[in-house]
Amino acid sequence: MAEITLDVRQLQAFAEVGYQVAGGGDAHAAMAALRRVVPLDAYEFVAFDPATGRHHSVVSDGHRRIDRDAAEEYAGLAAYRRALATRAPVCMPEPDTERYFRRHLAPYGWRAGLTAPLFLREGRYTGLLHLASRQAFPYLTGALVAAVSPMLAHVTDLTRCVIDPVGLPPDFRAVAFDRLGARREVPGRDMSAALWDEPAMAAYARAFIDSRELSRHGLWLDGDGRWHELRLLRAGVGFQGSLQGAVAAERMCALPYELTGREVDVLTRVAAGDSNPQIAAALVLSVRTVTTHLEHIFAKLGCDSRTRLTTKALAEGLCRLDV
Repeated sequence: MAEITLDVRQLQAFAEVGYQVAGGGDAHAAMAALRRVVPLDAYEFVAFDPATGRHHSVVSDGHRRIDRDAAEEYAGLAAYRRALATRAPVCMPEPDTERYFRRHLAPYGWRAGLTAPLFLREGRYTGLLHLASRQAFPYLTGALVAAVSPMLAHVTDLTRCVIDPVGLPPDFRAVAFDRLGARREVPGRDMSAALWDEPAMAAYARAFIDSRELSRHGLWLDGDGRWHELRLLRAGVGFQGSLQGAVAAERMCALPYELTGREVDVLTRVAAGDSNPQIAAALVLSVRTVTTHLEHIFAKLGCDSRTRLTTKALAEGLCRLDV
């Protein structure tokens, strides 16, 4: 059996693991560094999806076949629950893991397995790291893997990454949301404090995600009375964009075409197909006042019909978005 001793070489390897993860390097580069001090023949990162409560494989090397049901089967073991409680790696085969080992490791020539639960420093669980070897692991393997697991937990963190959507102007500040309402920054974009701090934005983004729309564009009045041009676009979030999400982006603006806030409200109702009496009832105005607003809107936008007005309003994002 190989022995592990702590030395400068191991410390350098651990530093390289952290560097690869924090610097955006891929999981394979991080594991190549770990292999310098931990003898292993195969590995698999399994991410926990908080949106579904299920596990699925995201990165692997050395395995002949990835069984998609294996992760969920492992999550049903008493050994898994023990690992979550203690945050300590579980060796295989050990009590409660023999059947799993015979089904998923032994047929491929592995003599030993080790599974480490992955928790971020702040304590959030992100998934599992499975290791396999054709010989027994050295005595300190579990301790060494546990030492680097908070760094490796970022590999399976499905809230970490956002696939930047196509078509978003460069000067927009942005925030990404998933269906659970979790917020995250968008790489390469300035974070929008206005969207981040808006309590209703997560629910609004979820409604957009659940809709059939590919994008949404309009005007948003924040709680401080400032107008913003607001865009929502579908985007994959999490590891390799594996979760459905949306990017909400904004920039402060003056109302276009010298429209007033009330005229924007009327225009929004017109674009929704409301008649003048319906607009009057919704906005608590007289029909005559609505007619006057519409005359001003037609003149400012250079349109001569409600159809053209609606087309222009939707194409240019002139309608108010009620967040």
